[in-house]
Amino acid sequence: MLKNYFSMQFTFLLLACFSLCFNQGALAQSNPSASGKVELLWLGQAGWRIKTPTGKQIVIDPWITGGPKAPQQFKNDLSALGPVDLLLVTHAHVDHIGDAPTLAKLHNTVLYGPADMVTPLITLGIIPANLGHRFNKSGSVKPLPGIKVTAVQAEHSSLLVWNNPATSKNEAHPAGEAVGFIIELENGFKIWHMGDTGLFSDMKFISERYKPDLVLIPIGGNFTMDPDDAAFALRTWVKPKIAIPMHYNSNPLTKGTFAEFQAAMKGSPIKIIQMTEGQTISF
Repeated sequence: MLKNYFSMQFTFLLLACFSLCFNQGALAQSNPSASGKVELLWLGQAGWRIKTPTGKQIVIDPWITGGPKAPQQFKNDLSALGPVDLLLVTHAHVDHIGDAPTLAKLHNTVLYGPADMVTPLITLGIIPANLGHRFNKSGSVKPLPGIKVTAVQAEHSSLLVWNNPATSKNEAHPAGEAVGFIIELENGFKIWHMGDTGLFSDMKFISERYKPDLVLIPIGGNFTMDPDDAAFALRTWVKPKIAIPMHYNSNPLTKGTFAEFQAAMKGSPIKIIQMTEGQTISF
């Protein structure tokens, strides 16, 4: 009887191992992200195109046709960006909202952004209601399979300047509060796009809570952190594996340079990557 008991236990163990291996194989087949890469294209200022491990394309803060350092091929033809599966905007300043409404309508893609920014975009007729999704700080959305976006704090303002076609005059409209985004991709890779922000101590909390692998951080100063402040945030609070500076080199008021940032990060184990507008990098 003891022999039969051990025989039965061995059989159950074999069946369990077979089931586990089968399920893992099926999961790998249904989740091609296991072998995919994350690709980032810098569009200038705070603008990015992210290609996810399953080939989806996310566009963030696309200041392209008006952006002085945006890649020329996209300035000439926004459709050259390719399909836009997800559109994110951190706030309403022109160098961030930029061409987002045009891209939303061009691709029939929903624009996700701070609630009180999306509302005037809709009420003013800039985008149709079905192409705007309102969410807010600490709110999360799952706009595509395997992709989660959480809006987080950014220490900045937001104002929408709109040219009224009835008067041909510019109007200023309140547009809520600026945000940053934690973007979790299909393979678990997390990107923190900080948007425009100054220093705030909850950067430490956000990093501990969401554990970003890559941080896209503004360094230009005047409107955002300068190189020293950005380095302080990374070294003291955020401590990611990788950081890429942005929001510099496009506006004479944002004088911070990569060289200053690099010097302020000297001795840090954080990998700092310098990019030029139009450059692509993969992880």
